Amino acid sequence: MSIAVVIGASGGIGGAIEAALKEEGSHAHVIGLARSRSGPDHLDLLDEGSIAAAAERVKAIGAPDLVFVATGMLSEGERGPEKAIRDLNAEWLARVYAINTIGPALVAKHFLPLLPREGRPVFAALSARVGSIGDNRLGGWHGYRASKAALNMMIRNFAIEAKRRSERSVVVGLHPGTVDTGLSRPFQGNVAPGKLFDPERAALQLLDVIDGLKPQDSGKCFAWDGAEIPF
Repeated sequence: MSIAVVIGASGGIGGAIEAALKEEGSHAHVIGLARSRSGPDHLDLLDEGSIAAAAERVKAIGAPDLVFVATGMLSEGERGPEKAIRDLNAEWLARVYAINTIGPALVAKHFLPLLPREGRPVFAALSARVGSIGDNRLGGWHGYRASKAALNMMIRNFAIEAKRRSERSVVVGLHPGTVDTGLSRPFQGNVAPGKLFDPERAALQLLDVIDGLKPQDSGKCFAWDGAEIPF
């Protein structure tokens, strides 16, 4: 019985991933979890208890062969990514790390042990090209860049540990490109023509990347077009 779990299913990309998986019909169960959903579909990245409860609910159904963490925060209210060192703020940094790094890490804590030992189970989390240290040539956006770089390190760590349980498991970060969602909307002015994706297209591109991944790809980060992004 094939099970897919989408965390952050109320967001632009997460909702599109959930819808695409249901339309494809390749999973017997597609479970969408989000902070804004109630009852058994509720999961708040800032509340580990809700993460653990959601994992127990999934466990009662079966072992998920796909867990997709489609969450992330770039701005909130009037607060946006820092343009310079003088803009650094401790509370904002803690908030960004809590959502972009710690939340997905706690999801991995509770959901990775649920993956089946057989087959090619996948745990994927939305990362970002700007989280690449090797690809950083512009600077700025300090908290967002650093929190995604930290997520990439978590992914590498989790991939190593997951291999001990399931040799063919795949744990990856995925860069969706610039997608027309609330996260990117304030920053779309400089996006090149043809490089702003609607959520539905972004979801299909990411699922295509997942379909093409091999066990040796575990612990890496890939862009929407399947190209590996250096850490």
